[in-house]
Amino acid sequence: MLDGLPRDAGGAGEGGDVVQEPTAEKAEAEDTESLRKLLAEEKEKAEKYLANWQRAQADFINYRRHTEQERAEATKLANATLILNLLPILDDLERALNSVPAKLAGLPWLDGVRLIQRKLQAVLGTQGLSPIEVVGKDFDPNLHEAVLYGEGEEGKVIQEIQKGYRLHDRVLRPAQVGVGRRAAERGGEAKETGE
Repeated sequence: MLDGLPRDAGGAGEGGDVVQEPTAEKAEAEDTESLRKLLAEEKEKAEKYLANWQRAQADFINYRRHTEQERAEATKLANATLILNLLPILDDLERALNSVPAKLAGLPWLDGVRLIQRKLQAVLGTQGLSPIEVVGKDFDPNLHEAVLYGEGEEGKVIQEIQKGYRLHDRVLRPAQVGVGRRAAERGGEAKETGE
């Protein structure tokens, strides 16, 4: 009687299960493979998004740092124009005080003017202004402007005509100076022009 039963009717027959299992395994393997591919694509996208985000974050940090540096630089140099306009007044005060006759040196009003000059220099100093040291130094075209030559050590500043100033690390006004030249050169030039 067992022979009379159809093999696939009860589900216990070998032929029905064997035929259906490879198809199910094959479909399951295809689904797994497609899920793996999809997962790999999504991982690649996620890595790309992460890299782009990190790059954008680094760009933003650099932008912020650059902006802060520019702001600090602008703040340091914000008063440069005003200070540059005050320098001739400071020069005039110094020239006036240096040309006072000795007999007027002890007068109270003159001491008051000297005090005003020192206060102006102090206020400008707190803003970052400092004089450029020149006499006895090597001539530097970045700091000095040569306006005359005289007898002295070759290439050395021998005289300060007008003070130069720096505002923080930048040259606000170069110093006008006299530069030394060997006496033999001057003598040679005189002979050439005399002939």
